[in-house]
This record gives sequence, structure tokens and C-alpha cells, in this order.
Amino acid sequence: MRIDAHHHLWELRGRPHAWLDAPESTAIRRDFGMAELTPHARAAGIGGTVLVQVLPDADETREFLALAVGEPLVAGVVGWADLTAPGIADTLTELRRGPGGDLLVGVRHLVQGEADPAWLGRPDVRRGLRAVGRAGLCYDLLTLPHQLPAAIATVRALPGQSFVLDHLSKPPIARGELEPWAGLLRRLAREPGVFCKLSGLVTEADRDRWSVTSLRPYAETALDAFGPERVMFGSDWPVCLTAASYEQVVRTAEELTDGLGPDERAQVFGGTAARVYGLGTPKASGAGGEPA
Repeated sequence: MRIDAHHHLWELRGRPHAWLDAPESTAIRRDFGMAELTPHARAAGIGGTVLVQVLPDADETREFLALAVGEPLVAGVVGWADLTAPGIADTLTELRRGPGGDLLVGVRHLVQGEADPAWLGRPDVRRGLRAVGRAGLCYDLLTLPHQLPAAIATVRALPGQSFVLDHLSKPPIARGELEPWAGLLRRLAREPGVFCKLSGLVTEADRDRWSVTSLRPYAETALDAFGPERVMFGSDWPVCLTAASYEQVVRTAEELTDGLGPDERAQVFGGTAARVYGLGTPKASGAGGEPA
């Protein structure tokens, strides 16, 4: 099945989302739920999604897991847990034993917001990452380009752990710069346990004047460095709505991969995510009539 490996949901009255106060977030400063996403995803032939944490809040993760139980489209959840907490292993066990716990496929922290560029190298953080690996979960890397050296060192220090790089580490597309981002991405890609998401590019470009041509050098760098079997498509909905519709994001990803063969594109649009996150088939209640 075609998989959207990265989207979000939020309900503003439930807990504060201070990041939405930024001027560029005006268009998405409202509630977003599965009832709004599902028709767009189905129309694009998406048969499964991965719901990704928004806030550093374990209660949000619990809510996402419980929600996923009743949502046929959601095949997995990447949640949040405090990597630095001594009891992180217990927290992960508790999450997996709760409602929807079998749908927890990964953990993520908003590393991009950490002031210390070497935050991933802290001993307490790496202890937490080891706990994530022992729990059989992936770790999603949400980094900025200047944090990639720490990501590379951390991945090398934790062989056997699976990492998924979100949004290609947010390259400076709006400035049209490839280096040093491209060189760092290639170094990261040399590590076999790392995968990446072809996601979030439209919001790193000029949001008013982006084009497929402006995104192509970054997508091609990632596809060349990782290979299609280690790249997965993600919409980054609803964040993408500040620059493009869901349909535009899907079509753009299809254009950016138009040089791949059918089997390679099948990896990017589902195979990689299913394999890396261990996603099963769509839930029976929502599987009828959907593309394989």
C-alpha cells in the first residue's frame, strides 16, 4: 500500500501549541483531525499513515495511540518520551501496554529546538536512545543541518539502532544552498541504520514561490545518498498547508521521483516505511476498496 510516513494532528483547546504563534503559522492555527485528512489521503491513493508527535508530551502520545485504534488509516504512531529520564524504559513499556500500544513504532524529540548543537551526544540522551532501541522502536531524527555532525556521531555510537531522518534535516532550500548540508547528509547516509523522509521540503523553500525545480537538487541528493530503498514519502500535513495543499505535496513527490523505476518508487511510497516501522496491512474496518 502507499504510505504517508509523516503527518500530524492537533486540537488547540487540549494543550498549548506555542509554536503556532509564529506569523508563518497563521494558516494552520486551528484544529486538525483525521476527518479532514482522510478524504485527501484516500484520493491520493494513500492506504496507511504514520502519525507523528507534535509536542514533547507523553500524554499527547497516549492520546494519539488511543485515537489510532479507531482510525483505519493510521498504521503507526511515532510518539514522544523523555530520552533523558532515568525511567524511560518503564515509560515505553507503559505506552506499549496502554490502548493502541501495539501501534507505537517510533520515538521522536524536537532536537531542532535544542540550543546545544551536540545535544544528541549527551550521555543521558544516548542512554535514552539505547532504551528506544532495546524496545524495538525506531528513533526519528528532527535536526537542522548544523546538528548533523552530532547525529552522525550518535548513529555511529549506537550500531544496530534504526534512525529515520525527518525532512532531510531541513536543508536551506529558500537560499538555494546545497553545501555543507549535502556533504553532511551523504556522511550520515553511509551509516546503514539510517533512513530518511522525503518530506517537509515545500516549507523549507520559498513558501510563496517554490517550484519542483527548486526542490529537485535536494531530493536527488537524498535519493542518490540513501537509495530509494532507504527513503520514504511523508506529507508533513498540516504543516505543509502553509506552502501547498496535500494534493500538491503528493504530486510534487511523484515528480521528484519520476526518474525512478516502478519498484524503486514503490519503496519510496510505501515499501521503505512498512519495512522500517514494521507496519502491517490496513485495519480491516477501512481496508475495503483501497489500492494495494
